[in-house]
Amino acid sequence: MSGLKRTLGLRDEEFEQRRPLRGQITKREVRAVSLYCLGLRPDSVVWDIGAGTGSVSVEAATIAYQGRVFAIERDSESLPLLSANIGRYSAGNVKIVEGKAPESMADLPDPDSVFIGGSGGELFSILQECATRLRADGRIVANFATLERTNDTYQWFRKREFQAEISMINAARSKPMPDGSVRLEALNPVFVVCAWRDCPSLEDEADEHRRN
Repeated sequence: MSGLKRTLGLRDEEFEQRRPLRGQITKREVRAVSLYCLGLRPDSVVWDIGAGTGSVSVEAATIAYQGRVFAIERDSESLPLLSANIGRYSAGNVKIVEGKAPESMADLPDPDSVFIGGSGGELFSILQECATRLRADGRIVANFATLERTNDTYQWFRKREFQAEISMINAARSKPMPDGSVRLEALNPVFVVCAWRDCPSLEDEADEHRRN
């Protein structure tokens, strides 16, 4: 990498990954949308649950460069790759948390932003912990490959007075052909659920103050 500070945009190939790939990296098109949905600030505290090999943690840390990112991962095969990617690309503000969520999150500071890339079969326990501890004006973003899991998560948030929305990222990448032409090769679609609580606006707070 050059000496210029990158804010976003590492290519998938720049990360250490399992070979052959086994879904341990959030593809760059999905990563970009997910990072946008997280609403990161320079001083954000971020939980990356099911961090895999760290693509979201690394790029979140470049945006939240005055904050802290906690990369939570239980898979022993992913941890060396996660450590290598964080060591290569982060500026020292990413901490690896080894263990199963939600138990491993108990001693972490409350988050401003949570990314859920994997749940290890504990999705709703993880959602409950995140919803309970999310700071005001915080956001929770989860990625899924199936409609059923996506809808279950969306409905879970809606029943708990969260605002929520679903986006489907359906991307294709160019692939050179032997004759010199180019075709597009589709990636598997990914569903992105983004959830947040409505916070009173400054105008609402002023109205409340006047009534009191």
